[in-house]
Amino acid sequence: MSPSRTAIYSGTFDPVTLGHLDVIVRAATLFDHLVVAVAAAHHKNTLFSLNERIALLQASLSEQERIEVVSFDGLVVDCCRRIGAGAIVRGIRNGTDMDYESQMAQMNRKLAPEVETIFMLPTPSVQCISSTLVREISKLGGDITQLVTPAVLSALQTKKQAAKT
Repeated sequence: MSPSRTAIYSGTFDPVTLGHLDVIVRAATLFDHLVVAVAAAHHKNTLFSLNERIALLQASLSEQERIEVVSFDGLVVDCCRRIGAGAIVRGIRNGTDMDYESQMAQMNRKLAPEVETIFMLPTPSVQCISSTLVREISKLGGDITQLVTPAVLSALQTKKQAAKT
């Protein structure tokens, strides 16, 4: 039997950006099935609820085949085991990401040696995008139309309006 051709791309996705989507769509071409695993992220004060983040990903990926969006709570390697994933895909934007992600990959290897970590560089035009910067630019009234999908743009505008009231 061949090794699993299922991979996980995990994150908080608060909110999902065009950088995330670039890696997701490209990673999906490398595997039979890609699961986008949205972390409950109890340790973070997220702008969007777990259900909102899942809905935004589903809306942004509605035309993609072989991509499933799920939530998880706990270790990503446990989620891999639960769904039968043989790989974790991680996006690397810069050296800081590489330092952090390589440490996480080594720890995941200790916890689950059967799961490989695959690093992918985003396309240069979206490499600088981060959820943190998107939230900040949106909050300060900047133009984020080149950073997120229309669904995410609308959701951010709604959050911004709600914060004003």
